[in-house]
Amino acid sequence: MKVDTYNQQGEKTGQAELPEEIFGVKINADLMHQVVVSQAANRRQGNAHSKDRSEVSGGGKKPWRQKGTGRARAGSSRSPIWKGGGVTFGPTNERVYKKVILQKMRQKAILMALSGKVQSQFLILLDELKIPAVKTKEINKILQNLPCKKQTVLIASPSYNTELIRAARNIPQAGVAVIKDFNALDLLSAKYLLITQEGIEVLQKTFLKV
Repeated sequence: MKVDTYNQQGEKTGQAELPEEIFGVKINADLMHQVVVSQAANRRQGNAHSKDRSEVSGGGKKPWRQKGTGRARAGSSRSPIWKGGGVTFGPTNERVYKKVILQKMRQKAILMALSGKVQSQFLILLDELKIPAVKTKEINKILQNLPCKKQTVLIASPSYNTELIRAARNIPQAGVAVIKDFNALDLLSAKYLLITQEGIEVLQKTFLKV
């Protein structure tokens, strides 16, 4: 499986062979959906919280006697049908959204996402990625030279690169991910994947442990 390679000026420099074991995996949409939903759920903080009738202050005294007033029976002014009362079936911060997915399934979904990038021609392979200065305009200039231009792009970093992260963090459509920390949700959230020749080698070492 061959793809074009580019330099930082956006010029084609040749072609490179991609490992079939990583970029030629058959896509299982059901598995990918299951993994992506679990990862999105695991990122939910669950901060939304509404008080039920037991948590709302007040309402300890019965508003009026049970019979003889002509009004409906009422036991507390904090009933959900009263103004200022508790909320019925509202969100609570005790709810746990976490979903457990097997590691093999997560890894398989990553390989499928990478394969999908190649099949859709959304993989950009660079000879190397070096920015002359830690400035947003420098990395933005490189992105504008490549097919991704103003589209969303995930820049794959072979290792944790503080300079690259700082340079790209102010570009709304760009993100940086360390290859060993890849996940299917991040890969699918960006249209393009930008990776270097060195990044391909790291991918092989990470996901094809021999």
